Amino acid sequence: MLQAADLTIRLNPADDVVIARVEIPAGTTLVKESNVRVSASVPAGHKIAVRAVPKDQPVRRYDQIIGFASQDIAAGDHVHVHNLAMGDFQRDYAYCVDAKPTQYVTAPATFQGIVRSDGRVATRNYIGILTSVNCSATVARMVADHFRNRLDAYPNVDGVVALTHKSGCGMASEGEAMDVLRRTMAGYARHPNFSAVQVVGLGCEANQISNFVSTQELKRSDKFSTYTIQGKGGTMKAVREGIARVEAALPEANKAVRVTLPASHLTLGLQCGGSDGYSGISANPALGAAVDLLVRHGGTAILSETPEIYGAEHLLTRRAVSREVGEKLIRRIRWWEEYTSRNGNEMNNNPSPGNKAGGLTTILEKSLGAVAKGGTTNLMDVLEYAQPVSVKGFNYMDTPGYDPVSATGQVAGGANMILFTTGRGSAYGCKPAPSLKLATNSALFAHQEEDMDLNCGTIVDGKESVEEVGKRIFELILATASGQKSKSESWGYGEDEFAPWVLGATM
Repeated sequence: MLQAADLTIRLNPADDVVIARVEIPAGTTLVKESNVRVSASVPAGHKIAVRAVPKDQPVRRYDQIIGFASQDIAAGDHVHVHNLAMGDFQRDYAYCVDAKPTQYVTAPATFQGIVRSDGRVATRNYIGILTSVNCSATVARMVADHFRNRLDAYPNVDGVVALTHKSGCGMASEGEAMDVLRRTMAGYARHPNFSAVQVVGLGCEANQISNFVSTQELKRSDKFSTYTIQGKGGTMKAVREGIARVEAALPEANKAVRVTLPASHLTLGLQCGGSDGYSGISANPALGAAVDLLVRHGGTAILSETPEIYGAEHLLTRRAVSREVGEKLIRRIRWWEEYTSRNGNEMNNNPSPGNKAGGLTTILEKSLGAVAKGGTTNLMDVLEYAQPVSVKGFNYMDTPGYDPVSATGQVAGGANMILFTTGRGSAYGCKPAPSLKLATNSALFAHQEEDMDLNCGTIVDGKESVEEVGKRIFELILATASGQKSKSESWGYGEDEFAPWVLGATM
């Protein structure tokens, strides 16, 4: 049973608040915090003031500003949406001041991966069916469904996957929105986790397949083919065509074998969803520790969700390998400020109701916890949505905060695995890349164990350190990359979650 001294977590000596490990009743004395007396019942994961903060003054957590007192706050008060609000303040971007040489290991870790004929490395072995437009989604699904539970003769093939979307027409044939869609599709068409890919269209859509192929410099072959419903003479003829192409590709796909490869071939997409007050204490920093390990072993990680690092971007610019890289990030922040403004929104439209119920109050607080997923190594590059990763190490990709859209961009950029932290509970998968779910607290892990791959709540419980859990995550990454199924894979998640970022007006 927890003692009074263990009821809270202090993250930094300079903080104005501590975090409740469990629900703390009114009148409880916080022995470790100079005998501060809790004035009202505080839910688990929420904040308690340990000193008085006058109205309009900043409140600190992680020794960083998470908001400003909207009324006088007394020591022992519950600090949340009723007395903490956003406010403007200057961030010190201090470009590159924390950049330092990476200490690479001498004997890199290994996993069992699949090497494609052109040298690309896969963690899974699927055949993919992409659509140029929503109008061809049904045909793509019918083709994939034909092979459901019919692959016993091809044990080395993980499945036939239809990745459909809601766009491709009712939009300009050229411009930013079309560029993003085509770049995303091309990233999936080239993804090493696909042995072969076919693209099916309707025929008259704005996203013409011929233009997609030429602008993305793709080459048709036995591993990449295209056709349209109109060109084949209708739905069932197009379905039969798709089935025939998959049947022709299966024998070659089944030749894939796993071999021992260095961890430098792994690229992780880092996600958080359904965050809570523990996310920045347990799962996010533990994932950051695993990312640091992977980078030291020569691998790559992609942090994203720009609206959810807003207010903490200065922690990333300080780690930028060059001023140019840091300034690329700030340009994306400014783009988002303008983008949300012209759509009648604001960057503090986050956190969500679920985040707030879990203890998060402002986007500043959420962002400070979110950036912890990226570890501590140098920020090597800043990418636009679905842009291919070209530099190993820790990268940043500009994406929305909406998890399926963000992860879709990361996979298009080359992520061959997704690492997803959650405090409220998330059900998510991301074919063709396996997705691992990391629970921030033990109660969630026990309650939703069929969906959670690893419990980081042991950090909150005081049973393990961030570094110890980070090592367990790293070992799970290697095992999953070697073919061990994630929980979401066992349930079949991952096809419906394909969600390219839709920009601009739908016409």
